[in-house]
Parts: sequence; structure tokens; C-alpha cells
Amino acid sequence: MKNKQHTIKKPVTVSGVGLHTGVISNMTFNPAPANHGIKFQRIDLETQPIVDADVDYVVDLSRGTTIEHNGARINTVEHTLAALVGLEIDNVLIQLDGPEPPIMDGSSRMFIDALETVGFEEQNALRNFYEITESIRYKDPERDVEIAALPLDDFRVTVMVDYNSPVLGSQHASLNHISDFKKEISSSRTFCFLHELEMLHKNNLIKGGDLNNAIVVVDRVVKENELDYLAELFNKPKVEVRHEGILNNVELRHKNEPARHKLLDVVGDLALIGRPLKAQILAARPGHAANVAFAKKVKKEMQLAKNSAPQYDPKIDPVMDINQIMQILPHRYPFLLIDKIIHLDETMVAGIKNVTMNEHFFLGHFPGNPVMPGVLQIEAMAQIGGILVLNTVPDPENYTPYFLGIDKCKFRKMVIPGDTLKFKCELTAPIKRGIAQMNGTAYVGNTLVCEAAMTARIVKNQ
Repeated sequence: MKNKQHTIKKPVTVSGVGLHTGVISNMTFNPAPANHGIKFQRIDLETQPIVDADVDYVVDLSRGTTIEHNGARINTVEHTLAALVGLEIDNVLIQLDGPEPPIMDGSSRMFIDALETVGFEEQNALRNFYEITESIRYKDPERDVEIAALPLDDFRVTVMVDYNSPVLGSQHASLNHISDFKKEISSSRTFCFLHELEMLHKNNLIKGGDLNNAIVVVDRVVKENELDYLAELFNKPKVEVRHEGILNNVELRHKNEPARHKLLDVVGDLALIGRPLKAQILAARPGHAANVAFAKKVKKEMQLAKNSAPQYDPKIDPVMDINQIMQILPHRYPFLLIDKIIHLDETMVAGIKNVTMNEHFFLGHFPGNPVMPGVLQIEAMAQIGGILVLNTVPDPENYTPYFLGIDKCKFRKMVIPGDTLKFKCELTAPIKRGIAQMNGTAYVGNTLVCEAAMTARIVKNQ
């Protein structure tokens, strides 16, 4: 998995009809800055509102996943999102001049092909993974659905489907590494059973449906006049049933193509959590309703984990190393008290301070029993917060952060030589006139050692 965030190098457009709305639309993928995330924009509406790809905005699950926010609705987002996840693209603005992404061939492959034509750009920001540390499980007994996320330092998905159908039977599909998504999963098309087809058409759920963009599974005996009716319904000269119980509209790309498409849907729906996952996902008989319910459960756990220590892997390149930090902060030895920035976005920063016996303050601060002074822990925390505040201006080297106030400060555990301090500062209110209010916490391992509410200000250098 990629450690740095990625976007695309330049815009690229795909066009086609929406599966359920039947509206022809143009969809343009645009590059976006680091920490932007995936967002849709309805450019056909008067205010051109933006809709974040967020599970909290899901409003409809009728044969697809629909999101709505700021008065704008985007239908059937899962195939588009799956393509972006499969390519490990973190930041993109998707502009639509209609209510629904084009269905294309019913899979994600044509989106991937288009995105690959413009290429990808690595950004100077680490990906903000949400790592599952304890299993999260979802169960719907009525639909006989089970989904689980298990701890894993990678992203893998396994799906099992069983429709009690003599044609499909039980099928399994697995994605063992995200780099396999393009080859193994992305080309798998959406499907439906013959007995669903007419119902969907009568309920205006597949206005853009065509026998070229879906697999139709025939799970019962079909009379000739029914086939003639289907041919007329979809404006085809003739349709027939193949011996394996599939309409002759398409050739299967994989023997287990329906299971692979269900896996594709799981990947796309879980993108609505808003962060790339490190987990083993196991899903039995999933559907959009279950996927979204499970995604909401994972997001809830993710939000609870915000109060925990930041994840730090010393093998991963930092967002800023010491040389980059020194280009922004005016502090120098012996008062520069941070070594790395490991996370930085619009509202939160995390950084590292390696505490060694060589620190100058240990010479006089209990030489026989060295303890890092609490006031210097707060100073290190303030320097981390200064990086967050400086991140709000385009030329941070021309500004200096000043520490204005501290409140609710508590020291909970001694910090000694050999410890690695992990600091996290989060804005508690929007920055106004260069003044920022933050909550800061410091951890050794997963143990909270220090916390404080701080106020800082950045001032332009004279």
C-alpha cells in the first residue's frame, strides 16, 4: 500500500448515461490538494454545491448508494469510489453535470482506464490510515448478512455470496492486495436476476439500464414470448438464454463475476468512511444496505479513536523531517524540541520528540534520576501546534508562531530518557485573525503523559 497521498496529474472526463436516472452526464475527475479527500460537485446546479464522499450523507440504497448534502444528490457512487480506492487516489474533486455518474459497462474498469491516461502525482502528506486494532462486526439476521473487519497491517477483502440459485450457487471472491484490484476486480460488472429485471424497469430504477451494462441471471424456465418481450423492452433484435443460465447479452469475464462485483461494491461503499483502511474485511452475502450500516459502525469507532495516541511507524517517511521543520520554525538548538511531523491536515497535527540522555536539560534536572521537565513538554507541544497554525498561510517561512496562553494543563506520567513522545494538537475552533485555540496531548506508547488547552498566534515577520 502507498504511504503518501496521491492525486491525478490533470483533469480527465468520462461521459455516459446514469444507470438509474437515465440521464446522460459528463463526469470530470480533477486534481485536488493534499488532505482534500474525495468530493463530488454538481456543476449543473445554480450554486454548484459540493458533496463529500461521506457515509453520513447516504440517503438512498435502492440498488445503489446515493449521497446528498447541500441540496445536491449524487446517485450510484460506489463504482466510481471503488476505482479511486483501487488506484489508491486520496484527493480528487469529481465534477458532474448531472445527478449520477455514468454506468459505463457496469464495472469500475473504464474509470480506471481514464484515470490512468492522465497519471498520478505523489503528494507531500502521509495517508491517514484507519487501522483496525480490534475486530468490528456487523450482523443482519433477517438478510443473513455478516461483515467483519479484523486487524491487519494491509487491506484485504473476502466476499461470499449465496443466492440459493441453481445458476450462481455459492461464490467466493478475494482481493489479497489493493494493487490486484485493477486486474482481478475492476472489470466485474453489476448483475441482476431475470425476475428482478421487469420490476426494476417498472419502478424506474434502471432508466439507463441496458443489456450491455449488466449481467442478467436467468434462474427459472423462460418462455419464448418472454424473451421477445425483453428484446422489445431493451430495443434488441433478439435475446436468448445460454446454457449456464445467463442471457446472451454479455460473456462472463470471470466464472465468479457476480461475487467479484459484490466485492467491488464493498470496496466502493467502504470508501465512504473517509479514510483508507488497514484491515481484513470478511463479508457474507453483503449488499449496499449492509455495507453502509457497517461503514457507519466503523466510522463511529474511528471517531472514538480520535482521542487515542497517533499511530507512528518509524519505517514510514514523515510528512516533515527535521530539515523541513527548521525551514518553517525559527527555533534552534537547544530549544527546537520536535524531530518529525507524522500527520498534518487542516485541523490536526501530530509529531515526534525522541527523548535521549544527551538532552542538555538532563544535566541539571535531577541528574541522578532524569525526568523531562513538564514545561518543556508543553513547549514541544506548542511547537507542534505552531506547525499546524503555520500550515494555514501560503508562506509559513515569513511568519512566527507565538504562545499566548495555556489552560487545563495536566502531567500524568513522568517522561524519561529513552521515551518517544507522540504529540497531537487539534483545533477546537476556526482560526481567526491568526489566533488558534487547540487541545494538545502527548503520549508515550498509548499512555497519555501530558495534556493542555493552548492558544497560539502567528505574526508576520517585520
